[in-house]
Amino acid sequence: MQTKSALPILFVVMFLVMVGFGIIIPVLPFYAEEIGANPTELGLLMSVYSLMQLIFAPIWGRVSDRIGRKPVMMIGIAGLALSFFIQAISTQLWMLFVARIIGGILSSANMPTAMAYVADITTEENRGKGMGIVGAATGLGFVFGPAIGGIFSKISLSMPFYIASASSFITLFLVMILLKESKHGKSNSENKKTSFWSAFSGTSSVLFIVQLFISLSLSGLEATFAYFAAKKAGLGSVQLGYIFMIMGFGSAIVQGGLVGKWTKKYGENVVIQGGMIVSAIGFGLILLVHNFTTAAIYLTIFGLGNGVIRPSVSSLLTKTSTTGHGSSTGLLSSFDSLGRIIGPPLGGWLFSISIGFPYISGAIITIVAFVLFLLFRPKVISTN
Repeated sequence: MQTKSALPILFVVMFLVMVGFGIIIPVLPFYAEEIGANPTELGLLMSVYSLMQLIFAPIWGRVSDRIGRKPVMMIGIAGLALSFFIQAISTQLWMLFVARIIGGILSSANMPTAMAYVADITTEENRGKGMGIVGAATGLGFVFGPAIGGIFSKISLSMPFYIASASSFITLFLVMILLKESKHGKSNSENKKTSFWSAFSGTSSVLFIVQLFISLSLSGLEATFAYFAAKKAGLGSVQLGYIFMIMGFGSAIVQGGLVGKWTKKYGENVVIQGGMIVSAIGFGLILLVHNFTTAAIYLTIFGLGNGVIRPSVSSLLTKTSTTGHGSSTGLLSSFDSLGRIIGPPLGGWLFSISIGFPYISGAIITIVAFVLFLLFRPKVISTN
C-alpha cells in the first residue's frame, strides 16, 4: 500500500476536480439566462445533473470494482472536461442540457471511485484519515472554485467554462501520469450477478439513510441561507461569499487534519454521532443570526459538525459492507445525490411558510438520523 505517495496525489486530483466544478457555480444561472432559460428551465438544468449522478454513481462504482479505479476516474474527469467545453460553446438551451446530462452521467464516476481508491490503499485504522483528506480536497475546491469563476466571468460569461474545461484536462493528464492503479484482482464479493442494491443490505443500510438525511438537510440550508441572511441580517452576496468561504476552510481543516485522528482514537461511530450533534446545534444557532459575525460563527459551527460526517460514514461503510468498495461508495453517492435533489425544493417550500422552518426541520432531520444511527449503527465486520 503506497498510501503516503498516493493520498497527496489524490488530494490534488480531487481538489482540481472540485475547483473546475465550482468555477461554473456562480456563472451558470446568468449564462443560462443569457441563452434564454426561464427560472423553471434553470431549475431543471441544475436538477438534471444531480438526477444523472443519482442513477449512474452506483453503476460507475461497480464498474471500478471490475476494471479498476484509475480508468473509471479518468472517464469521470474526461466527462467533466467535455461537459464544460460544450457549455462554453453553447448557443442554445438544448446544448446546455446535453452538456449537463453528459457531465452528470460521466462525472458521477469521480467521488465513489475516489472513496473506493482510499479504501483500497489504507488500512482500516487509517481509513478515516484518508476519507477526510478527500473530503478536505472537495471542500477547498468548492471554496476556491466559485471565487475563480467570479473573477473570470468579468471577461465573459463563457470564460469560466473554458477555464473549467482546461483545468479538467490538466487533471486528467495528472491522473494518467501520476496516479497508480490501487485495485489488483477481484474479491469474492464482487460477483457479476449481484445487484448493486446488495450494498444496501445488512447492518450497513443505516449509513445510506443517514447520508440521505444529512445531504437533504444541508442542501435545504444551502438553497435558502442567502435569503434568510438577507432578511435577518441584511447581508449581501459578497458578505455571503466570505461567510461560505470561512465555513469551507473550517470544514476542510477538520476533515483533513482531525477526522483521521478522531476516528483512530474513538472510532467512526462516535465521530458520526458527535458530528450530528454539532450539526443539530448549528441549525439551532443559525436561527439567532443577526449580523455578519454571528452568521460566520454559527454557519461555521454547523459546517464543522457536518464536515466530519461524510468521510466518517464513507470510512465505516467500506469497513462494514460485504460488497466491493466501489459498489458501496457508488450507492452512497447516489443517496447523497437524492438528498441534493429533494433538499432545495423542500427547503424553499418550508422557507415560504416561515423563514426559520428550513433550519428547524434541518435540526429535526439530523436528530432523527442520530436516533436511527444510535439504534442501528453497524459493527465493523471486514478485514484488510
